[in-house]
Amino acid sequence: MTDVAVVGFAQAPNVRATNGTTNGVEMLVPIFQEIFAQTGLSKFDIGFWCSGSSDYLAGRAFSFIAAIDAIGAVPPINESHVEMDAAWALFEAWVKIQTGEVDTALVYGFGKSSSGNLRRTLALQLDPYSVAPLWPDSVSVAGLQARMGLDAGDYTEQDMAEVAARNRASAKGNPSAQISGAFDPQELLSEPYLADPLRAHDCAPITDGASVIVLASAERAREIRERPAYIGGIQHRIESGSLGARDLRRSVSTEAAGTALGTDGVEIAELHAPFTHQEIVLRKALGLGESVAVNPSGGALCGNPMFAAGLSRIGEAATQVFEGRAGKVLAHATSGPALQQNLVCVMEGRG
Repeated sequence: MTDVAVVGFAQAPNVRATNGTTNGVEMLVPIFQEIFAQTGLSKFDIGFWCSGSSDYLAGRAFSFIAAIDAIGAVPPINESHVEMDAAWALFEAWVKIQTGEVDTALVYGFGKSSSGNLRRTLALQLDPYSVAPLWPDSVSVAGLQARMGLDAGDYTEQDMAEVAARNRASAKGNPSAQISGAFDPQELLSEPYLADPLRAHDCAPITDGASVIVLASAERAREIRERPAYIGGIQHRIESGSLGARDLRRSVSTEAAGTALGTDGVEIAELHAPFTHQEIVLRKALGLGESVAVNPSGGALCGNPMFAAGLSRIGEAATQVFEGRAGKVLAHATSGPALQQNLVCVMEGRG
């Protein structure tokens, strides 16, 4: 197999709302410029482009086609798209480089969550026969999952508040974060419920944003970046779309992906957990001990641009390798209700 590395990462500021269109062009143009300046590449050097977004979120058909305006009409490009988080677009681009057809790829994801009612829009991904017609919103579904864990004694509301406080404190060092700062878990617990047992701090904020990653074959990677983040392995698994057909207290798909890759030696992990209890579930599923630093960027709880947040976890983890702060890192992305589908990517520095 061809070794593939992450050689560049950029993201738009995570904000509550933007004034641009729902096709992401206004967010993408600046970060494309940033990634090209960072890597020394131009659009003429990119062998394959792949994006992640959702027409349901954008409120228009083929919104990703309009987003290609951010790339430019000339020259013609080799392009593909996934209707989900761009972490899965990265998987497709990784496969493309594996074929030997190209040696570079640019992956991007974008989402303007402020343009509609996100909690209601996400209900459209539920079982269309027995669940979606009831219109349970995404936060209420996560609340059901959290209640199961609480009632079973897997964690407490105090544990959940501590996850929120730690992520927000970590995000103080992330200029792209939407929420950051020092918060007392006890004060957080005094806030009212949003969807019992979830309070506002337990839920990722509604976020507009975008992110972009450049991949390269090992040979090209050494030309582009002094310390690339080589992808040691990448796996994704999916579980039943029926909420009653799986154990919501566990993330079996994450367990399977993590076991297939192995997590020994991981120093830093970026976990795509839009709810505090889900970070606890994921950490257990991956067998990450206390020595592993989780979400030094603040994670999705401090900025959750739909269809880009999972890709950003890969980019944030890769940045730890770029800058020499870790030798081996793990990134995780999720899609679907209550951790239905999960992707795990392990990266490392060499030499």
